[in-house]
Amino acid sequence: MGQKVWMWRRGRRWPWVLAAVAALCCLGTVLVFAPGFLSPDSLDQLRQARGERPLTDWHPPVLSLVWRALIAVTGSIASLLVVQSLVLWGALWVLAWCVWEVTGRRGGSLAVLGVGLAPFVLTFAGVVWKDVHAAFALLAACAVAVTGLRLRGRPVRPVVRWALLWLGVLFLAYAMLVRKNAFVAAVPVFALLVLALWPAPGRRTWTLCTAALVAGLVVPAAAISLFAKPLRTEQSAQIMLDDLVHVLSVDELRAADVRPDLRDRLVASARECARTGVLSDAYWACYERPADGLRGDSGALTSLWLREMSGHVPEYLQYRLRLFATLLFETDYTYKAGISRNDLGVEVAHPRLEDMLGTYVDGMTADLRWLFRGWFWLAVALALAIRPGRGAFALPVRVLGVSSAAYVLGYLPIMPATDFRYVYWPALAGALGLVLLWAGRGVPPPRPERPGAAAGRALTAHQPADTGGR
Repeated sequence: MGQKVWMWRRGRRWPWVLAAVAALCCLGTVLVFAPGFLSPDSLDQLRQARGERPLTDWHPPVLSLVWRALIAVTGSIASLLVVQSLVLWGALWVLAWCVWEVTGRRGGSLAVLGVGLAPFVLTFAGVVWKDVHAAFALLAACAVAVTGLRLRGRPVRPVVRWALLWLGVLFLAYAMLVRKNAFVAAVPVFALLVLALWPAPGRRTWTLCTAALVAGLVVPAAAISLFAKPLRTEQSAQIMLDDLVHVLSVDELRAADVRPDLRDRLVASARECARTGVLSDAYWACYERPADGLRGDSGALTSLWLREMSGHVPEYLQYRLRLFATLLFETDYTYKAGISRNDLGVEVAHPRLEDMLGTYVDGMTADLRWLFRGWFWLAVALALAIRPGRGAFALPVRVLGVSSAAYVLGYLPIMPATDFRYVYWPALAGALGLVLLWAGRGVPPPRPERPGAAAGRALTAHQPADTGGR
């Protein structure tokens, strides 16, 4: 009896050990990246957050607005780094706790935390990018969903289910607001969230949950549009510009039915891109940008794109497939070093720690290049989606695979560059899916309540009191 009590107490303490490890990792992330690694895009959003530049929608303004609020409360630009680190390690801790509760396996729970230390995850963990925020928000939503799975078979009041749903919806809505194309990755996670909280949801439950997601997305988007009034930049025309200058020939562009000044810029851009070998991102690499950016050109570019692409379908598909293949097999920009040069006086707080991180990531990039390739994480995503196993976490493993694959494939028509950050969520989700597949092996999924059965009669597959010594 005494041995069982001792093992039970050890099991009860383990989640706090996991919390301590996660807290140390979070603190280390903040120290290494402080005050947050910033690219030119990040610096532009920082200027908007400080009110030094008008708020625009070139990047979704929700990030700048959240940053502005945090700066107003804390007075520090590092506050956003702290928040995104807390979300990353908080979500991983919740997932590690769930693995421990369901399987009783310490190694599996520690492996979940180890995902955050993997070089392909840690590389951007403290970079202030919308891609990173979207990935961490999706991860947090997954943590909420897996919490719902852990509660299966226990007496759970409806208010708790709905509170967890709204928490998950909050993270999913933020992911879609901060990265528009995250929609394709968020939909499978939303389905996981509902199925985890209601094992057999009816039509009414699906309707109410979907309404909650729509409200969580539409209400803040409308509020930002009405009250913050970000300046419209017509950024979507950037993709059409890429297609036009890479699909049409110079002669076809010279004969295009557009304003003479735009026609001349398109011809010059096509020639410059061909000369330099630039395959994408023509707006920044080889386009003579007017003072108003794309605002004055967007209407004409859209009309020209609609007219021309319908007659150049084979060329369009060849270009997009070639660019997508580059993302998969020549994935670039695997590490963002420090803070780009700026006139704001913002510098890396701990240069030696930054050097250490760069050595770690760049070294692993050289030794294990496939970990930083899009093809590898697409292959992992498809494998998880097709063969999620039969263990305790088969459902979230499958959803992580579907979400990752949808996110990668969703870049086929809209990809502006071949950066690794466009594969960041699939890398994070794929690594987590592999860990959950391994940790849940041999353990049946938690059983949902039978219709009409008393809540709480079913037990989880393993209780830490019985398996604390593992």
